[in-house]
Amino acid sequence: MITMSQNSVGYVRPVMLDFKEPLVLSSGQVVENYQLAVETYGILNAQASNAVLICHALNASHHVAGINPDTQEIGWWDNMVGPGKPLDTNKFFVIGINNLGSCFGSTGPASINVKTGKPWGSDFPVMAVEDWVNAQLRVADYFGIKRFAAVMGGSLGGMQALSWAIQYPDRLGHCIVIASTPGLSAQNIAFNEVARRAIITDPEFHQGHYYDYQTVPKRGLSVARMIGHITYLSDDDMAEKFGRDRRNKAENGQYQYGYDIEFEVESYLRYQGEKFSKYFDANTYLSITKALDYFDPARQYGNGNLHQALAGVQAKFLTVSFTTDWRFPPERSRELVKALLKNKRDVIYAEIDAPHGHDAFLLDDPTYHRVVRAYFERIATQLTQGV
Repeated sequence: MITMSQNSVGYVRPVMLDFKEPLVLSSGQVVENYQLAVETYGILNAQASNAVLICHALNASHHVAGINPDTQEIGWWDNMVGPGKPLDTNKFFVIGINNLGSCFGSTGPASINVKTGKPWGSDFPVMAVEDWVNAQLRVADYFGIKRFAAVMGGSLGGMQALSWAIQYPDRLGHCIVIASTPGLSAQNIAFNEVARRAIITDPEFHQGHYYDYQTVPKRGLSVARMIGHITYLSDDDMAEKFGRDRRNKAENGQYQYGYDIEFEVESYLRYQGEKFSKYFDANTYLSITKALDYFDPARQYGNGNLHQALAGVQAKFLTVSFTTDWRFPPERSRELVKALLKNKRDVIYAEIDAPHGHDAFLLDDPTYHRVVRAYFERIATQLTQGV
């Protein structure tokens, strides 16, 4: 049994929200009926003005904080959200939504297609970041939230927060973009493609209809996760954790030579890959990494003019990057900040010197948490003053 801390939101279960109104996607495809898994923390005030939406990254979900009493899992951002934490649930009503197409409760590739009576599989519609935002808007309407105090996310979640500011500028007061980017680099797209090919070429993939064969492309998923995990950690962090340490020596004191696990870092990556393959859906992985690739709000403006793409935003921004994040490096956050400043928007930028690479946005770096805490305290003060 997990011991609950005093500043935890406690035990929490998701609710399933049903939506019947068709959702037209960026691809032109339509999702006619769908469910979204949602968790909430804190209390929505009478004016519905203290709501904060948390957008999740690739392998996360609606379970942002607290403990699920059925699985005993702790929320993926539990160190950030809760009573007295940087995002204080004594002051804010926080919403976590599992994105459409994910595999943690919301309608996705493993769900039954009512037209065929079988799981959607690879026939599930292609998703884009903008589609998730449109679905999240319906959740806001369900709760009667006309305007979020803030929309916040890290990594892929940061892309969604930015898209909120662009798509619905009058529906949020603040946009908090952490360890993210206004568009993937060619290198990032390349990493995603290698990961997808590992899945698609797995003999158990069956063109995405592996549910019908009662198989799982575990090998492909495992390799995909290993590739991704390498990009989430910095070189310094990996060196500190594993170095060049090797595993057991033979009886004569000599190391074994071969292609099995020898180095500690190999053991770690294989463990992460195998664990991931047991709980994550392969079609979901393909879909979400494609959404990452597609996100490019500047593409329709000349030669990718981000300044023009952000011309209509109204939200105030907090943007945070980490010095050792080579997946979404600080220069991509600076690119966003410069475009916002060129539009004369209110933006605070923090570049945190942290050794943990991209994963730093999930960790307890004190400087990072102080920045976020101060920003939300500022929002809370504005709410009490009616600003």
